[in-house]
Amino acid sequence: MSRERVRPTRDETRRRLFQAAAQVFAEQGVGATTVEQVTSAAGFTRGAFYSNFATKEELAVAMLEDHLARSQTHNRELARHHPDTADLVDALRHDTDRHDDPLHLNPLLQVELMLYVARTPELRPVLGEHLRTMRTLVGEIVTSTLRASGIEPSVEAEQLGTILVALEDGLRLHRIIDPDSTPPDAFFTALETLGRLVTPPRS
Repeated sequence: MSRERVRPTRDETRRRLFQAAAQVFAEQGVGATTVEQVTSAAGFTRGAFYSNFATKEELAVAMLEDHLARSQTHNRELARHHPDTADLVDALRHDTDRHDDPLHLNPLLQVELMLYVARTPELRPVLGEHLRTMRTLVGEIVTSTLRASGIEPSVEAEQLGTILVALEDGLRLHRIIDPDSTPPDAFFTALETLGRLVTPPRS
């Protein structure tokens, strides 16, 4: 009897393309990478790529959207298990076992993908929606965590989210420019510093 060929599902195909693209993008740069390089790294044909994405830019947007969706689910769950501000920052600092999300493992690639997408005017609104959603997510988590610690924020959650997302993105760029003065955990160190500023000392 002949063995039936098992084809990967659409979700599996996309996951493998995301993983392969993250690897090749990190090695070659997003702009210099070709569709052929991505499909070769994933073990697929060009047809498999174009049945899921019309362009490399569309792939980049999909990778950012996938990262955002996974981050929303994961970070909300992380905040639920670590309601204390200091505990949450420590949990985020050591949150490295996220192999289902290739962009989580390479924050500098996140920045490169966002800049790459931003160069395509028709895709900027999608990127803007991604940014607003991330600000809302971060703001809600920080607000609920502060309240659980007995602190009522004096600014709206959206403002907190905007400040912290901008801080994280800025430190990622600083790490690209001057990695010697900007360690990989610079953002979490900044969060701990801010936490000490707003959290009264424990007696």
